[in-house]
Amino acid sequence: MVAGELLKSKRLNMIRKIISSGIVFVSFAFFVQAQPSIITKDEVKQDTAYVNSLIKQATATVGNNPDTAIILATQAKDLAEKLDFLSGKAYAFKYLGNAYFYKGQYIETLENWNEALKVFEEIKDQTGIANILSNMANVYNLQGSEEKALDYALRSLSIAENLGNKLRTLTSLNAVAFIYYGKEETKGKALEYLLRALPLAEDLKDSLSLGTISENIGEIYYYKNDYVKAAEYFNKSINVLGYSENSAFAYNGLGKLNLEQKKYDEAYKYHSKALQISEDLGSKPNIVKSLDGIANIYAKQKDFKSAIVYYKKAVDIGEEMNFANDLKELYSEMAFAYSDSGLSDYKNAFKYQQKYSSIKDTLYTNDIAKKLGRLQFDFDLKKKDGEITLLEKDNAITDQKLQRQRLFKNAFMIGLFLAFIIALLIFRSYRIKAKTHKILDRQKNEIEGLLLNILPKEVAGELQRTGHATPKHYDSASVMFTDFKSFTVIADNMSPKELVEELDACFIAFDGIIEKYQLEKIKTIGDSYMCAGGIPTPDATHVLKIVKAGLEIQHYISEYNQKRQEKGLEPWNIRIGIHVGPIVAGVVGKKKYAYDIWGSTVNIASRMESNGEPGKVNISSATYELIKDYYECSYRGKISAKNIGEIDMYFIDHEHTIPKTLLLNEKEEISQ
Repeated sequence: MVAGELLKSKRLNMIRKIISSGIVFVSFAFFVQAQPSIITKDEVKQDTAYVNSLIKQATATVGNNPDTAIILATQAKDLAEKLDFLSGKAYAFKYLGNAYFYKGQYIETLENWNEALKVFEEIKDQTGIANILSNMANVYNLQGSEEKALDYALRSLSIAENLGNKLRTLTSLNAVAFIYYGKEETKGKALEYLLRALPLAEDLKDSLSLGTISENIGEIYYYKNDYVKAAEYFNKSINVLGYSENSAFAYNGLGKLNLEQKKYDEAYKYHSKALQISEDLGSKPNIVKSLDGIANIYAKQKDFKSAIVYYKKAVDIGEEMNFANDLKELYSEMAFAYSDSGLSDYKNAFKYQQKYSSIKDTLYTNDIAKKLGRLQFDFDLKKKDGEITLLEKDNAITDQKLQRQRLFKNAFMIGLFLAFIIALLIFRSYRIKAKTHKILDRQKNEIEGLLLNILPKEVAGELQRTGHATPKHYDSASVMFTDFKSFTVIADNMSPKELVEELDACFIAFDGIIEKYQLEKIKTIGDSYMCAGGIPTPDATHVLKIVKAGLEIQHYISEYNQKRQEKGLEPWNIRIGIHVGPIVAGVVGKKKYAYDIWGSTVNIASRMESNGEPGKVNISSATYELIKDYYECSYRGKISAKNIGEIDMYFIDHEHTIPKTLLLNEKEEISQ
């Protein structure tokens, strides 16, 4: 797992512990008492001591049995409200929020913590306020709402520092630091707050907190290439943590920075120590990082056979545990190792390059899913806030009506005045409601926009309306494949980063061209690009459009190669094949949707590409018959297709004049 993912995993465990206990960085093992029985109404004692007893029992069960904690905390809240025991009411709401946090119900969590915050503010309990603000910052950070998280964390820090409360200050400093750590451009700010937290952890003699902060400081210095300070803090973490899962993280850090300095023996020693600890403690994320570190040492020394042995061990565990970020790095490293001149195993190199491309697409899809989840969280939260606001306004209107009825008997003028007040409140409530719906509509549009990045508009609409998308048959659709000739050979002479950047630049240009001609991108497969015309909306001119797109792609690659040759680089030669015929199109998958097409038309289009030549657009006879009045073509022979027979092929030489109206869609014709 990459450093950021390890940090996030540790962070979630710590947040749970902080929230359940009210202190920072205690042991990861939960303190579990015997589960108390649920208190019946007959057993309730009407005093504040009993409220405190219920809260204490809720505290003990929140980690291992949050449903029981909810029942106990609710009983405590109801009794505290009856007794007007504000402190008990505040802590009951706090532990209700804690229990919902453990259930992963973050909207309910924030609802209860907001109620706790109101009571703490009413009784001027500054320590309680700081605690709740810090907890809320952690939830917003986990949900990706960094701006809100930072606002709450800084407010908590300000209160804790004014109180001189070292424990609350340490909690708040760490909350701020982890928010800043999430982005590359703010890692410097994270370092600033971690360095402020370090002496507090030392004063409090909190060894876990001290060791964790030290290793995170070391990681930031490593990113800043300050290897001396990075080593200092990694070693400090090891001295404090001893033989633990977190110390394995620090040992791997020492291994990385020694490798950067080409101290191979030292790097091997530290990664081996991390591997030993991780295997003893069963920490699979750290086992993968340790194996990867050892493999990188061998790779740096050009011993790729030994490197591949360790890469494979790491990949086996990564695939078993679905460590996507680790696998992305490992597949890239293995592709490079296999393609090295000493091994020249291009088959395996291409295999792992394909795996790299596939998992990169998966991570991109996951990233979209996370963004959708974050937008949904904000949407639900604002919707809940809007409902609460409207309910409060409705209650206020009801109270005013009752008051008017009581006062109407005494003075008619007072009644008229109250009627005016009510009308004003109704108008204000309407304004608030309209504003709330406007915000919700904007959030809904953002969610739908992300969905349209994955699926065609018509298919996405059907999914939203019915929950599924029906596969459709198209009597006539055009399919185009592109592929770079001798891609494996070119890839061998480029680093993984350069290779992906080059492919990305080409495919972005291809995306722009097919969008220009209202075509549908289907997918990329390694260095191959696939698109179709006439779907999902039928288009009588789809063949002309896809041929135009193919020629523009060839023209783009030609200009692209001129720039490469000016730099002394090898050109990228592309083959393009097009076929027209019937297809079936639809959505596959249950969790991660993908729009795809099937049929012999797809296979023949692929054959057109593989039998083409660089710099040419190769088309089938079916395509030729549809475009021959608009393009000059050269006959080039036949190929044999399974279950179909022989197919004539043509190269497109140049274009005759095509009336612009033939390439316009219906909307463009109407607008003119």
